[in-house]
Amino acid sequence: MFHGLSAFPLTPLREGTFDEHSFINLLRPVVDAGVDSLGILGSTGSYAYLTVEERGRIARCAVAHADDIPVIVSIGALRLDDIRSLADDAQSAGVSGVLLAPVSYQRLTEDEVFNLYETVTRQLSVPLCIYDNPATTGFSFSDELLFAAAALPNIGSIKLGRVPEDLSQVRARLPDTVTLGIAGDWRAASALQAGFDVWYSVVGGLFPQTALAIARSKESAQSERLEPLWALFRHYGSLRVVAAAAEMLGKVETPALPFPLQAIHGEPREALAAIIADLALA
Repeated sequence: MFHGLSAFPLTPLREGTFDEHSFINLLRPVVDAGVDSLGILGSTGSYAYLTVEERGRIARCAVAHADDIPVIVSIGALRLDDIRSLADDAQSAGVSGVLLAPVSYQRLTEDEVFNLYETVTRQLSVPLCIYDNPATTGFSFSDELLFAAAALPNIGSIKLGRVPEDLSQVRARLPDTVTLGIAGDWRAASALQAGFDVWYSVVGGLFPQTALAIARSKESAQSERLEPLWALFRHYGSLRVVAAAAEMLGKVETPALPFPLQAIHGEPREALAAIIADLALA
């Protein structure tokens, strides 16, 4: 499950509530393309803006329409009780794995983060992917913390937004059962070439064939042709960009993001439209 291409689709909203019809329509081409897993309610899925009840419904919907493709669902939340409820809901829905970033209003210490993962993994019957996402959480995992957390039971993968300088050393200290995944789509080809196991992909949730071509070939040239898109991702955030693309293509209602988030508009949106046409992404 924690190998290959894991596609992370949007969670589209209509008038502030979950748009199930559009969500299923987003899933269908991703499932038909044959991605290796679905990443539901990640950062691209706006999980932090949704209630526990909404997230349970979305998890059940994803599993129901995933065919035989494994579903990984984020259980990140501020409160431990909510994380436990989300984990229970996800497992009851039949997910194959869960994803957890150390979300907190107050910046956490390393001891606090380790205790979080130690506590959560005790109740799991499915593997968990550790998500190191300092741009969102404000917390950066040290290598030592990653090694310690990876040794906990039920850890299946680590999602990183960086490529370690000495990947072989990192590999040597991780359990054989824990895979390495890359986030940040512009890093994917180089990370896969270096030996990463899985690409947790934003673009794969909307343009799965494009992402699969990069994941299967691991060729830098395939990724470099998308540099104009990656530049927008880096500047505005991939969520705002991919939401604009989905809106422009009529895949979701406008606005699709939870208030006050906004898809890119104005000149950046016009540039995105040109990129989609020039690269024949649609």
